[in-house]
Amino acid sequence: MLTTDSLGNPLTLDDEASRASVDDFVMGFISTEGRAVNLLTIANADLSPIVQAYAATLHLFAESRDAVANATPYLDRAKAGAIDNARATPRERRYIAAVEAWAAGDIARAIALHTEQAREHPRDLVSLKLGQYHCFNTGDGPGMLRLALAALPVAADIPYMHGMAAFGYEQCHLMREAEASARRAIAMCRKEPWAHHALGHVMLTEGRLTEGLAFMQDVSDTWTGLNSFMVTHNWWHVALFLIDLGRDAEALDIYDRQVWGVAKDYSQDQIGAVSLLARFELAGIDVGHRWNDVAGYLPRRLDDHVLPFLDLQYLYGLARADRPEADTLLRNIEAFAPHAPASTRSAWQRVCVPAAMGLMAHARGDFVTAIEELGQALPRLIEIGGSHAQRDLFEQVYLDALVCCGTEATLTGAQGVLQQQLNGQPESLRLRRQTAVVYGRLGLDTMVTAPDS
Repeated sequence: MLTTDSLGNPLTLDDEASRASVDDFVMGFISTEGRAVNLLTIANADLSPIVQAYAATLHLFAESRDAVANATPYLDRAKAGAIDNARATPRERRYIAAVEAWAAGDIARAIALHTEQAREHPRDLVSLKLGQYHCFNTGDGPGMLRLALAALPVAADIPYMHGMAAFGYEQCHLMREAEASARRAIAMCRKEPWAHHALGHVMLTEGRLTEGLAFMQDVSDTWTGLNSFMVTHNWWHVALFLIDLGRDAEALDIYDRQVWGVAKDYSQDQIGAVSLLARFELAGIDVGHRWNDVAGYLPRRLDDHVLPFLDLQYLYGLARADRPEADTLLRNIEAFAPHAPASTRSAWQRVCVPAAMGLMAHARGDFVTAIEELGQALPRLIEIGGSHAQRDLFEQVYLDALVCCGTEATLTGAQGVLQQQLNGQPESLRLRRQTAVVYGRLGLDTMVTAPDS
């Protein structure tokens, strides 16, 4: 039977009763709410191709080595059912093809199909958001923005559309446009966590630390019913503001209560914990035994290789906890990289491998090797995806290696970067402290302004 989803897209279902679960998926997916997974309750009863494709999507988002195997039965049923034109519209068939490309590791084809979908069916915001996800994971900020702008004229009545546009603008460094889009989304729907996230990015990038912290804390009461990534990631951003403002105890408390422990077996929650613990230490904050808890969940990731961005943080977490599995994961990355899917192979070989070597070296105190290997990776780091704020971790590790190495040359390099960062974030006590250390070692104590305690 042919009906429409809650966004007005043609929808083919075997059972009208399934529409509520499909709408939970559609609206839950674009609003980052946990109700998206309700679709799985009907996936073994309603064999409609689009229902099966949506179920496959949910399984692939596990971002684990088992994700493709778990998604395959649903994807196979989707493809088989879509042969019958009466059971799948062109929009649905294109979406199925995009998920099939994703499962096969052909991310370039997946993005092309989502881009075509945005032109032909601009209110298919599930497809658009999934396309942005792939662009994000390959460092393609302009691609994220193109997808959003293609749909915006027809979907401007949907607040989540403006949140998607805001993050696309932000990843292209178009901060005024990003802020305007985020604020428009929030004006339409105060509970728009993706728009909160985009505006948090803008404020962090522009050094508006006190304002950013106040904003994120003010809207945090709406972060209910979200998927674990969205709620933990927005609190992760709160912690970043606290670290920079020198509110160390509060930042640790946010980590303990809001960032680590929501879904400890989920990839995004794991890397959020790893990256935040690393930032604590780089800012001189003692994390106690926290590495051990996180690292206990990481050995199962040794053969994942879903995204290079994920593998690097699994590796650092294992290495900082002094787990022997770190060596195994490093060897596995080196072995996998030459055989990665063609559309991401260069990122694995040219960026992930040297970055992995550099992170391992830093974790083990070999700062010369860390500088050499991370120095190779940093100019192309965007290719492994992640946001500017997330990739900043690798730059912080590199800077720490420069300072810890302690030669005139490495300290000079660190001074140039740190002072520029401090110029852009004058509120940052973290940067003031780090810059003061470098000036002291360079014999430029008169340049130091004592950071507030």
